[in-house]
Amino acid sequence: MIFKETALKGAYIIEPEKYEDERGYFARVFCESEFESHGFKLNMVQSNIGFSRKKGTIRGLHYQSSPYAEVKLIRCIKGSIFDVIIDLRSDSSTYKQWFGIELNSKNSQMLLVPENFAHGYQSLVDNSEVFYQVSQFYASDAERGVRWDDPAFNIQWPEMIHPIISEKDNSWPDFLS
Repeated sequence: MIFKETALKGAYIIEPEKYEDERGYFARVFCESEFESHGFKLNMVQSNIGFSRKKGTIRGLHYQSSPYAEVKLIRCIKGSIFDVIIDLRSDSSTYKQWFGIELNSKNSQMLLVPENFAHGYQSLVDNSEVFYQVSQFYASDAERGVRWDDPAFNIQWPEMIHPIISEKDNSWPDFLS
């Protein structure tokens, strides 16, 4: 795996190294020792799938508060998404900054989201599917969110003609630092 740090300290784009032949390819997408060599001692405890029927669907931006803060490893396995993270670590030099990347089934890239980052995504095509692993179990009392259009972040979503957003995700209050 090839780890490339993003503009947000501690967040990485991960590219699987593909071994190809006439049958197709093989690639590792998770290896505990490789993640440890990059400073991540991960115990992935849950895997999730998110499916979006329609282009323009926005899911998130979610995170869990301490002591249930989680690391996420995100991969789009069907279709295409614009994946967004926001650094919510108040002591970070990139606090309140966001980063976005297109993940799709063709580029096979993954995004490693550190603890205390909000995460969300928008489907860029119909029938997009996302697979992700998390390092903490879901804890409803620790669930937090940032609204997709919060002016504190000014995220530039690519598909804004008719965004599809849940009532819950649309109702997070303005972020106050």
